[in-house]
Amino acid sequence: MDELFCEPFPNTTWLLPPGFPLVSYQGFYLSTPERYGKMREDGVLRTGEINRSAAGDLPAFAYIHLDHNQTDADKLFFCDDDQRLMSSIQWLVMRTDGYIAPGLFLVRAFQSELDALFPERDAVFHHLGRYLFHPTNRVWGLITRYYDAHLARARRVVGIQVRVFPWQADSPEHDGPPAAAPGGTAKPTAVLITSLKAWYYDKIKGAYWERATANGEVVVVDQPSHEEAQRYHVKSHERKAWAEVYLLSTADTLVTTAESTFGYVAQGLGGMRPWVLRMGMINTTVSWPCSRDVSMEPCYHVAPVYDCRRREDAGKIVPHVRHCEDWPTGLKLVDLKD
Repeated sequence: MDELFCEPFPNTTWLLPPGFPLVSYQGFYLSTPERYGKMREDGVLRTGEINRSAAGDLPAFAYIHLDHNQTDADKLFFCDDDQRLMSSIQWLVMRTDGYIAPGLFLVRAFQSELDALFPERDAVFHHLGRYLFHPTNRVWGLITRYYDAHLARARRVVGIQVRVFPWQADSPEHDGPPAAAPGGTAKPTAVLITSLKAWYYDKIKGAYWERATANGEVVVVDQPSHEEAQRYHVKSHERKAWAEVYLLSTADTLVTTAESTFGYVAQGLGGMRPWVLRMGMINTTVSWPCSRDVSMEPCYHVAPVYDCRRREDAGKIVPHVRHCEDWPTGLKLVDLKD
């Protein structure tokens, strides 16, 4: 954490102290006996009945597993009856690799507090991200040096984030018709490409070098890095990734790849509704491969499917929580006016 983020809270820390008594919490996962979903599955914990003589009979802590491979029992975390049960447990330890806020808005007990905290439903991540995620000086140096050298003097900045998932092949070459236009002296448009691959940068840069734009506008294309593969737990790689997410958030217009959490964070920090490249369309030459997102909020991919009691579609319980267009079983927050 200290390689990437500054502490957001003055005179305190968001990291657990070294002497925290729950020493094994970093290893908690599906097999952990104290996993809340497992205790519910095994009948160790029950809702709707008094099966404990006193609060002291409850476990000292419960592990909430909300990673990508969470079970249906783990998703009971978003049910009111289970929240009442959990409120009697002193410590909750949570692991998640997704954005779970849309699920919290389904819990009736949380709604009044969430109403007060986030009157703009589609700005939850924007406010939390801008409040909590501040780059360290080292990462800020990467951001400012690149911005000053490549983006600061542009008339506008267009950010394009291309995420190639393992099941996708590289795009085929395709040459469009050339366009001729007179030259211009106005400030250029800067196109910022972020991708693990250099292919997209090379093709887009080549297209604007070999052909004039229709209105004579000068377009400058840049890419901060192309690491070619994602490398987990490599500090230099992660610093570059965080810097590029932040740089994307400074764009005036943003294009992201569907289903990509990298793009979700950039759009949320920047407060932008991006144009989204749909899955399966990156590698084809269709006439309209992208569409405007319904909100700047990230999608909660592994979301609850049904209402806890009536088994209603989770995307139809409250008007400000809908299914994601890029991940139809996921949920995202939208503005009530949409």
